[in-house]
Amino acid sequence: MFDLEPSHAALRIFDAVRTLAFVGDLSMGQPTDHSLRTGWLAARLAHTAGLEASACDTVREVSLLRWSGCTANAAGFATVFGDDIAIRTAMLESTPGIAETIGGVGAALMPLAQTHCEVSGEVARIMGLSKATETALRHIFETWDGRGLPAQLAREAVPISVLVVALAGDLEVFSRTYGVDAALALIEQRSGARYPANLVAAATRHASSWLTELERQSLDDFDVVLATADMQRTTSAELIADIIDLKLPWMTGFSRAVAMTAAECHARFTSDDATRALVYRAGLIHGIGRAAVPNNVWNLSTPLSPSTWEKVRLVPYWTERAGRQTGALGEATVLASYAYERQDGSGYFRGARAPALTLEARVLAASVAWVALRSTRPWRAALADEAAAQVLQDEAANGRLCREVVDALVAERAPVARRAARSAPHGPRLSARELDVLRAISRGASNKEAAQELTMSPSTVRTHVESVFRKLECSTRAAATLKASTMGLI
Repeated sequence: MFDLEPSHAALRIFDAVRTLAFVGDLSMGQPTDHSLRTGWLAARLAHTAGLEASACDTVREVSLLRWSGCTANAAGFATVFGDDIAIRTAMLESTPGIAETIGGVGAALMPLAQTHCEVSGEVARIMGLSKATETALRHIFETWDGRGLPAQLAREAVPISVLVVALAGDLEVFSRTYGVDAALALIEQRSGARYPANLVAAATRHASSWLTELERQSLDDFDVVLATADMQRTTSAELIADIIDLKLPWMTGFSRAVAMTAAECHARFTSDDATRALVYRAGLIHGIGRAAVPNNVWNLSTPLSPSTWEKVRLVPYWTERAGRQTGALGEATVLASYAYERQDGSGYFRGARAPALTLEARVLAASVAWVALRSTRPWRAALADEAAAQVLQDEAANGRLCREVVDALVAERAPVARRAARSAPHGPRLSARELDVLRAISRGASNKEAAQELTMSPSTVRTHVESVFRKLECSTRAAATLKASTMGLI
């Protein structure tokens, strides 16, 4: 088996953060520079409010990572509201009637907020960012008046970065949606409730000039303003894959599996280490654009309508677009955007044909199909190796996938490439049954479903879940899944 060096997934934290900001903006139904613009405004507001340098850095980091928990609770939003993206767009834009809609399901918001906050905080912790940033993200929906979530902190107990970023985010969204004057009127209505009056006064004095200056900013300008010293260190691109896959519980581990499968397949054709590392990265991030499509589309068990299919066709387009603001991942996102192209031109989004597809693109496309066929989906069970191999070989025979790559993939009929579960040397030690339960719930199984799958009683599953949460120091399934993935437990 191909052994990938850790450096192949190493990435500057700032590049990973910008990628997660892009994913978060798609998840919220916002323009893909929304978080960058919010960060720029938040940095201005923090400086004007007289925050210390370290607090200003926290504001920068929080503004870019505040939506990093959006994929984690997308399934919950879809269950409660139907379209997980549309409802969050309406919430951000404060559209007429949204307060009544949310008020009607108020109790359901607490677990959604808890999941989002816990995962966002875990992202900061995994990256090694400051405790201040982690704490702020764990309380990102708190408000000045104590009516926020998840802990209903009030006034000075709310991290100041949370309040600054909330106001900056509202200014960005409202001014773009309704104009500057209407934006300031909406913000004034929230003064003393969502955020303190002194921050509102500062924003009101400078909003027009800030917004005018903001329109002149380039991506390079955003980099200069937003990149903190802590974000110059490195993290793992695998974290991005884990966050992408949280959107759909049945895709847990999918992006890592694609990356490992593609890298191993590519190694059979060439010893070019740099190109193989590129294929691995592309496999990790090929699903970035999936965040732009509502969960109720992905969960359909019936054929897609033409209009819905058009949304899916744009997934690799959005993945390619991510490269324009993600620095070192630019080349990988371009390759990743070829994941659904086919040699006969029937793929998407470009409809590229064989002459335009490099070996790396052919390996990636076939690897995505190979892993997907042998994975469970809402519309079908996982195919057995023989059946999946036949489908892949038929695709090659029909000129859609590269025959040589398909032959390499199915030759050994190896299991879907995943890391072996293990206990981290300095982390929690889970029993075999706890690992079984963790795998089941990470794929979206309820306690009852996990009990049926594992031939346990629901009460035994519940006991194991509680033990796993305690050992992983988590309180939500999404956070447990993310933490377990990064620790190599699943």
